[in-house]
Amino acid sequence: MKISIIIPTLNEEEYLPKLLESIKKQTFKDYEIIVADAGSKDKTVKIARRYGARVVKGGLPAVGRNSGAKAAKGDFLFFLDADVILPKDFIEKAYNEMQSRFLDISSCKYRPISNLRIDKVMFDFANMLLKADQFSDDPLVPGFCIFITKRLFDRVGGFDETLKMAEDHEFVKRAIKFRPYRMLKSTGIKLSVRRLRKEGRFNLAWKYFIVAMHRKFKGEIRKDIIEYEFAGYNKKNKSKIDRKLIEIERKINALNKEYKKFAGRYFRPERITHGYAKGVTKLKKEFNKVNSAFRRLLIKKRTKK
Repeated sequence: MKISIIIPTLNEEEYLPKLLESIKKQTFKDYEIIVADAGSKDKTVKIARRYGARVVKGGLPAVGRNSGAKAAKGDFLFFLDADVILPKDFIEKAYNEMQSRFLDISSCKYRPISNLRIDKVMFDFANMLLKADQFSDDPLVPGFCIFITKRLFDRVGGFDETLKMAEDHEFVKRAIKFRPYRMLKSTGIKLSVRRLRKEGRFNLAWKYFIVAMHRKFKGEIRKDIIEYEFAGYNKKNKSKIDRKLIEIERKINALNKEYKKFAGRYFRPERITHGYAKGVTKLKKEFNKVNSAFRRLLIKKRTKK
């Protein structure tokens, strides 16, 4: 067995089938799937078994990953979260690149499963940070996609189950004492934005910053310093600013759509004047909607100050 895919879960009936379906379609077939379940109350376990996964007892992410690794038979351990989706040649490319570059631990870039530009911008920025940080002595590595050889995992001793947060970063920090960490160049994954929706985009970025500063100046996180729940992604977003930004973006997208329709209809030589005034009026209305949304957001920010 070459690869063991380990997935920690808790009530993942909505997202797990999408990941398992993408695994089923992989060009690389020498793998096993291990789902480490933390006591799901929905159909997660039933779905996992339907796709041929082995189910073991899990817990918080560190516990689940260690439990899955203990049961694993593969030479490589691919730790994935339930809300990712793999391109059909992902495992093949990831395995071949790790072999050709003699990598014992790696991760990859990721793209959002979202049509919002703000999500694409945030993910691009995150990927840039991950790429730049891969050579540091404490690299940022997302827990939803960590790939490591079984021999290195055993040598490191697995994830620290006493940590409240950032157990993935701490794990990699220990692992690179033995072997260098590098990001894959040949492939990447898609990731849901459910955490962004739940926490609020800027709230979540701020929480990650607090965690990074705590680790840098106070050490690993062994007690609750912020609210960060495992699962529970159906809760509504509490960030008003986040909701306003998304509302503005939707209006910008609507404006862009109207512009494309207008340009396609009236900017052809034979119709350059036909309907021009009507099209401009419609575009002006869309622009005024976006402008009003920006003004309301700025007024609220000034009032808070």
